Amino acid sequence: MADQQPLQAQDKLAFLLVLVPYLIDHERVSVAEAARHFGVPEQRIRRAVELIAVSGVPGETMQYQHGDLFDIAWDDFEQNDMIVLTNLVAIDDSPRLSAREASALIAGLQYLSALPEAADRDAIRALMAKLSRGAGGAASNVAVGQDLHDAALSTIRRAVADGRGLAFEYAGPRTRGGTRRVDPLRVESIDADWYLRAWDLDRQALRTFRLDRMTNARVDDRPAEKTIGDVVIPDTLFQQSGGDVIVTVELDCSALPLVADYLADTADAEDADGRVRIRLAASNGFDGVVRLVAGLPGRAVVLDPPAARAAVRAFAEAALAAE
Repeated sequence: MADQQPLQAQDKLAFLLVLVPYLIDHERVSVAEAARHFGVPEQRIRRAVELIAVSGVPGETMQYQHGDLFDIAWDDFEQNDMIVLTNLVAIDDSPRLSAREASALIAGLQYLSALPEAADRDAIRALMAKLSRGAGGAASNVAVGQDLHDAALSTIRRAVADGRGLAFEYAGPRTRGGTRRVDPLRVESIDADWYLRAWDLDRQALRTFRLDRMTNARVDDRPAEKTIGDVVIPDTLFQQSGGDVIVTVELDCSALPLVADYLADTADAEDADGRVRIRLAASNGFDGVVRLVAGLPGRAVVLDPPAARAAVRAFAEAALAAE
């Protein structure tokens, strides 16, 4: 079996982080078996084991002593190609997760369990319970804010699990409302907003729908025509269509990650004042641009077209008049 391309430093670290627990769990395993398990050449396993054998945690003197390093049964390794760890380092006295760390992980697992493609929810719940018990302190009761969308999420999950289509009433920034018939593919979130990525049957294209604009979601009797394996889903939530207007916005470069999913193309280079210009694909109503600018007070300015500037100005004037 030919060796693969050399691993980068971060890849080597990631490989060691999964290899060490594997060796501990198996106690005695052959190089060939480990290579088959990880799908790598045997020589890569041997090099990794040799690296593990010179790894460890320095003692109180900050110098490595024999007991501060992992060790293996060298004769068995060199003569029989068998791996046996004979000295483990920082396993029994490794620190527990703090309450804050455990709470963050639990919140992430709660989010994961809400996704329709998350199949093994029993395993997720068991892991959440283990995190709560194993934390260094009592984990906070953390809930991911999705209460308003629970009914829609449950319906979407059922449609995906049964391989069925989905129908719902939808009023988006580009439509006045109507029934949409889709094949649900994925649910994602940005901050507090949840989105459905789905194949729109009427438009025969991938579309993104906000769950808070969906009503009366129901599972169709028809089988889904498209599944997540049939459609290439871009990393960004929104893609430009022929009816979009390109809006140029200037904002602080520190705010760029907050709008990455909305960019129509790449951002310009940062100027001397730490500002960048971006272009967004927007509908003629500019609702999305107005919400974006309102969510970045003092950090974003619409430059073009004039109609988009007027929409932002009208929103600001209405907000001031309501005070």
